[in-house]
This record gives sequence, C-alpha cells and structure tokens, in this order.
Amino acid sequence: MPFEDRFSALFKYASESILVVDQKGKIVLANPASEKLFGFTAEELLNQPIELVIPKRYTHKHVKDRETYHKNPHARSMGIGMDLYGISKSGEEFPVEVSLSPFENNDGKFVIAFIIDITIRKRNEEILKQQKVELEYLTNELEKRVKDRTLILEEALHELERSQEELSSALEKEKELNELKTRFVSMASHEFRTPLATILSSLSLAKKYGEKNDAENQIRHINRIKTSVTHMTDILNDMLSLTKLEEGKIATVLEELQLDDFISNIIQELQAVAKPGQIIQYNHQGYCCVLLDGKILKNILFNLISNAIKFSPEGAKIEVHSVVNEKEIELRVKDHGIGIPEEDQEHLFERFYRAVNATNIQGTGLGLNIVAKYIELLNGNINFDSKLNFGTTFIIKIPNINSTE
Repeated sequence: MPFEDRFSALFKYASESILVVDQKGKIVLANPASEKLFGFTAEELLNQPIELVIPKRYTHKHVKDRETYHKNPHARSMGIGMDLYGISKSGEEFPVEVSLSPFENNDGKFVIAFIIDITIRKRNEEILKQQKVELEYLTNELEKRVKDRTLILEEALHELERSQEELSSALEKEKELNELKTRFVSMASHEFRTPLATILSSLSLAKKYGEKNDAENQIRHINRIKTSVTHMTDILNDMLSLTKLEEGKIATVLEELQLDDFISNIIQELQAVAKPGQIIQYNHQGYCCVLLDGKILKNILFNLISNAIKFSPEGAKIEVHSVVNEKEIELRVKDHGIGIPEEDQEHLFERFYRAVNATNIQGTGLGLNIVAKYIELLNGNINFDSKLNFGTTFIIKIPNINSTE
C-alpha cells in the first residue's frame, strides 16, 4: 500500500495500538503495539473484521455504529461518555480509549483507529472514586461527630447555665432568708421588749396597789398585762400562720356560710377592742349563702379590720362592705386613718415591711403578707387604694363557686 512506507516508522514505534480498517470493517494494517495489546500476530489480525478485538456482547451494536460512522466519517474520539472495551486473543477484556481518523486514497476509504489500554487509568479512577466515597463517608462521619459533640457541648453549657441559675437562685434565697432572719430578730426583739417591760412593771405595780387595796389601779395594770400578753400572742400567731402557709400545711376546707351573719359576728367581736369613739359600719348586698373556708376568711377580716382600728384615730369610722353575685364575692374594708405613703405602697405585702409612718405603731409587718397568702389559697386577689392622711381601702375579690343563694 502506497501510504505504508510513509507511515511505517509511526506504525512500528508507536506505543499505542494503531489499526487501519477499510470501509467494510476489515483490518488492513496493524502495528506491533496492536499485536502486543490484543495478543494476535499481524497475520491473525489482517483481513479480520474489527469486531475480532471487541467483546461479543458489543459486536452487533458496533457493526451498526460502524456503518453509521462510514456514512459521515470525521475525526473524533469514539464512545464519548461510554465505557469501551477490547478483548485479547486469550479472551481477557480490558478498558480502552479509541480515537478515529478517516482518510481516503486511491485504494478506497479507510479509518485509522488509535487504541490505548486504559486499565491502569481505570483502576486509578476506581481507586480515586473509592477514595472519594470513603472521604465523603469520613467527612459525613466527622460532621456527624462534630454535630454530636456540639450538641453534647450545648447541653453541657445549658446544664451549666441551669446550674448557675439554680446556684444564683439558691444564693439569692439564702440571702433573702438571712435578711428575713435579721429583720425577724430585730422585729421580735423590739416587739417583745415593750410588752415584756410593760408586764414586768405592771405586775410590780399591781402587787403594790393590791397591798394598798387600791382595786381600781390594780385592775388597770392587770388590763395592761392582758393587752401586752394579747399583743405577744398575736405576734406568735402571725409567725405560726406564716410558717404553715409557706410550708403548704394549710388547706382550704369549704363550708356553707351566711356571709352577712358571719361578718357581723366578726365586727361585733372587734368592736369591743376598738378605740374610743370608733364605729365599725357594715352593709351587705346580693346573695348571702356562700361556700368558703370560714377560718381563713375570719383571719383575713380580723387582720384587715384590726389594722383599720390600729391605724385610725379615736372617733373614726371604719366601713366594711360585702357584695355577692353569681360570679364573685367582693369584700371592702375602708378606714379614714393615716394612709400609706406612695413610696411604700409597692412593698406593702412584703414580709416584715412597715410603712415609714407606721414605725411607732405596734405590729410585725407580717399581717398583710399573710392576708395575701390566705387570699391566694381562695384563688382570689387583693388590691388597695390609699392616700396619705386620708385613709386606705382594701378590696378583695374571690370567685363565687356557689352560684345559688
């Protein structure tokens, strides 16, 4: 063939397989690299169909592709995006890369096929692919572990924050308890000192007047002793009530009450200890029969009306109102006494708190705190309206769980 001399050096020394195929698909020329690649001798390859070196499962399709290519031959890489395979004389398959270049001379039309064994490349690609999969797996595992560690760290931080909050709360509570203890000791020493001193001096004087048969003065000092003992008892009762409330040892026991009669009896009892000229007025509106805890209600009213007596001057009027409708029970205790300074009003229901204008009047500073806790037990609420030197009105609202009279 005329072109054989021209390309003999290329054929002989090329490192890749070169096959020349005619228009009928027969091999007309094969270089030594082709013999080495496929394991055939040149004589075994010549005049054989190119399908000789293609696995049989691709033969039928390759014939069709070859015929289509010869209708429009052009230089190109074969099977772009496809996996191509060659087969050796021994039947061993291996991946290949094929480039086609058509040419024409006096002997006809031909195609030069440049064939490269890409087994090593494919193996490396598989290794890289596997390494990529493993890397993705390791990356995902690492991300998962980082995420898990982050969650653990976040939980640890949240737990630490909760612990810090609990510690801060405990420290704050301890601080509050210490302050309350200090205030209690101060209050108790002050409140007990006066009545104890009164009791001691009155006992001595009562004995003295008894020896002189001065019954009037003796009775006066005995009454002073009774008043001091009552005051000390009130202090102890306040402390006992507060302790029971804070420990949750007081439970409501509902009973049917005729509210107007119940309050009238309390007022009659307290009228006896009112200051000279003080009058406690009471009026009721609405239903009379209610379901309430009588002991708790009595403690509330005793405390509020006693305060009204204590903080009002002689001859002052104290007003008590009760209104009952289907939804709620409203109680009002109004006095015309010294009132509460505006700057003290926000602290009024705090334990041991006493307004600046009440420091010279006997009291523990626990009464209103206890009242607020009692009302809370009844699911009610308490508010007040006060003006300095014009008096105070306490308003209590409690849900009416008894909707009929």
